Amino acid sequence: MRKIIGAINMTLDGFCNHEWMIPDEDLHIHFIQLIENADTILYGRVTYLLMENSWLPMISNPTGTYLDQFASALDKIPKIVFSHTLKNLKWGNAKFSKENLPDEVRKLKEQSGGTILAGSRSIIISLMQMGLIDEFQICVHPVIAGSGLPLFENIGQKISLKLQKTKTLGSGAQILFYEPVR
Repeated sequence: MRKIIGAINMTLDGFCNHEWMIPDEDLHIHFIQLIENADTILYGRVTYLLMENSWLPMISNPTGTYLDQFASALDKIPKIVFSHTLKNLKWGNAKFSKENLPDEVRKLKEQSGGTILAGSRSIIISLMQMGLIDEFQICVHPVIAGSGLPLFENIGQKISLKLQKTKTLGSGAQILFYEPVR
């Protein structure tokens, strides 16, 4: 059975916002390796559009920095997008899910293949509620936002986690690797 990893950035006070993270080379290298070792990434509409608008242009207009490698990794990984309102996907290897989230994910888990990444806050929350995430990689940035979208919102139940390891980045951000206690 395939493994699902929920990987996301958040501030020290628990909010998700790409503008508040510290996007250093260490962070991008970590996510490049994560993406290259997976074979599917799941996105909701908001995060998909953020990634498409930020990273797809870099494929045709490289920067000459490590960011190009991150854009390339994102470009290569197949993407499944869950949206009722989005009409078009610009990435050639992106497709809309034909199923609802739990049905799609259960089918994906049963297929042969590599790791599945949950790359959106909304997807992570939904999969967490369904008990379908096998590992969390939460990068906690040394920033206090004070407000925003909380990562752990509307969970509705206690979810116990066991810390497997940590990784410190040059920025002072910590990646916390957790597995659910089942």
